[in-house]
Amino acid sequence: MTNTNAPGERPWLKTDLSVEDRVGLLLDQMTLAEKVGQTHQSANIDPEADADLIERGGIGSSLYASGATGGNERDGGVLSDAINAAQRHAVEGSRLGIPLLFARDVIHGHRTVYPIPLAMAATWDEELALACARMAANEAVVDGVAWTFAPMLDISEDPRWGRVAESLGESPVLAGRLGAAMVKGFQGEDPSAATSLGACAKHFVGYGLAAGGRDYDTVSVGQNTLRNLHLRPFKSVVDAGVMSVMAAFIDIDGVPMHAHRHLLREVLKDEWGFKGVVVGDWGGVGQLVDQGVATDLRDAASQAIHAGLDMDMCSGAYAAHLEELVQSGEVGMGMVDDAVRRILRMKLSLGLFERPYVEAPTAAFIPAPTPASRELARDAAASSLVLLSNNGILPLAADPGRLLLTGPFLDEGDALLGTWVLDGRGEDVASPGAAFRARLGDQLMVDDGRFSDVGISMVRHADVTVALVGEHRSRSGEDRCISTLDLPAGQLDVLREIAGLGKPLVVVVFSGRPLDLGPVLELADAVLLAWHPGTESGPAIADALFGDVAPRGRLPMTFPRSVGHLPWSSHQRPAGRPIPAASDPVHGRYLDALTQPVLPFGFGLSYTTFEYSPLTLSSTEMAPDGTIEVSVMVTNTGSRAGREIVQLYLRDLVSDVTRPLQELADWALLDLEPGASAVARFPVTPAQLGYYDRTMTYRIDPGDAEVMVGPDVSHGQVARIAVTT
Repeated sequence: MTNTNAPGERPWLKTDLSVEDRVGLLLDQMTLAEKVGQTHQSANIDPEADADLIERGGIGSSLYASGATGGNERDGGVLSDAINAAQRHAVEGSRLGIPLLFARDVIHGHRTVYPIPLAMAATWDEELALACARMAANEAVVDGVAWTFAPMLDISEDPRWGRVAESLGESPVLAGRLGAAMVKGFQGEDPSAATSLGACAKHFVGYGLAAGGRDYDTVSVGQNTLRNLHLRPFKSVVDAGVMSVMAAFIDIDGVPMHAHRHLLREVLKDEWGFKGVVVGDWGGVGQLVDQGVATDLRDAASQAIHAGLDMDMCSGAYAAHLEELVQSGEVGMGMVDDAVRRILRMKLSLGLFERPYVEAPTAAFIPAPTPASRELARDAAASSLVLLSNNGILPLAADPGRLLLTGPFLDEGDALLGTWVLDGRGEDVASPGAAFRARLGDQLMVDDGRFSDVGISMVRHADVTVALVGEHRSRSGEDRCISTLDLPAGQLDVLREIAGLGKPLVVVVFSGRPLDLGPVLELADAVLLAWHPGTESGPAIADALFGDVAPRGRLPMTFPRSVGHLPWSSHQRPAGRPIPAASDPVHGRYLDALTQPVLPFGFGLSYTTFEYSPLTLSSTEMAPDGTIEVSVMVTNTGSRAGREIVQLYLRDLVSDVTRPLQELADWALLDLEPGASAVARFPVTPAQLGYYDRTMTYRIDPGDAEVMVGPDVSHGQVARIAVTT
């Protein structure tokens, strides 16, 4: 290791130069082999075994993961001494001293775990999403992580797909705004600060449409639907400054995303002006061979770099073949230079050249949850809880009599963390059992659910039963798809027996996806959807059930009537033959079942009631460059404080292509004391009615539109406006 780190010998280290100047200086000095090395990302780098490769500049990035589906398997964690050893080879032992970029999946927390992203979407709270991402970044950087593969922005209409747990819901506006907030949280105001992570928007694009809800399967979708729905949240985070975008595994109408020149290069890079890194998913370049569009890894590498994919994650195709592809003239040097420029820009923007080493005191050091991070986790978990039904049993009295807490999640920690948790620890989780014991003492009866007959017999001696049911975290996440939306086997049978005893029953449902909860809603006196809430699961649930806080979450995905109703979402468009029916007002129907979902998008109850005044419009006509203010006064008419999430939906009545019957455009969070009122104000602009037409041209049509304001997509006041010429 004879090279030095002196700015005089390496002018790209001069911090008084701009990032672009530093990138240019460095790029001018690089050989083709060194450039290709920057495009190669390995997994779990070994600083000793890979020392020669690192010092030759043959690796640009490494990620720590247990494997291709790392969200499902725990590993040994990030080892700061291994990172430092590898960085010494890169910074001090290589010719140019370019540091490595270390990545890890920090999806919804690091050591402190926050609710799964779908649950975070249920908060509809951008500030909270930003705060949780910021805290996660603060913890992860201590371990040497510089890059995370979040947020996930896949819009899905099929909850059989296990990865809906990682998503931010079905609305492009909700996902886009919350995703942008997470990007700002991860990257901070200054991405080069010591507490910042590079963010990555994934999976570009259309992954949520995988056939049958099966991971990695094919996608059939038109360019218009991509433009008007699935691309929109990605555009939001690109505008927010996200540093990287990950290509999806799937193909779009036969063209795999890792080779999709139109979407990666022409739309993302050229049209949108994205200056960051486009990274492949694990082995995604090599999988072009499996998808039957590439003859071998060499062909796959050629297709991917031509498409605009800058960094190859773990397939080794670029490392093995990109240099020779340039030398043979099949790939232009300009394409490689563009990819490397983006990677170097990201490294410099993250401050890696100034701080390549981890400052953790020991190799095994992992920051434990702190009082501040636990408080944030408790608030986030409480904010994500959605009250689905309540006949008045909730909130529970401070002295509820004998309360039975039953179910497999009683003293569970790990299962409540949710999918894609690599560094959180089950023993750090405050369980429901612990939270209820602390509150009720001897009044609490507990049953872990192992023997249903024992638990049911205990119901007879209880004044109220709280049943904890739902999915283990291993039932959601990557490659965790299911063919039914029922509760796991046996749980509904137990609930039926409990309900049959006629005692008050509250059901808390843990889940990574929308489930078929129709039977549960019929059996229980109240149902609380808790998702997978994270480190502070138990206290947050106890707070909500006893009324210390009111449930304030709203559904970010539709809960369908059955698996046979899929796909379904709030993006329903008008059909050619409407079927009017007051009991089931949809376009298209089933003979053997109602069509409307059990629980609509945006739905959620509180412990109080809210009354909406008539809508007020500043005008009914809107010029092409104008704005209309839509406002409504909301009054808390109950006896408890509560949060109302006032939702604005728009509909273009006549357009060049079919448009949604209602589409979420905006929302407002109103926290109201009993008897208090507040006005929700929504500025509506013509751009919110804009869309891509039959020729993929963006347009805003003059003519009539509808605005609807209410508590969810199925209920609200409607008014008509007109966009003038």
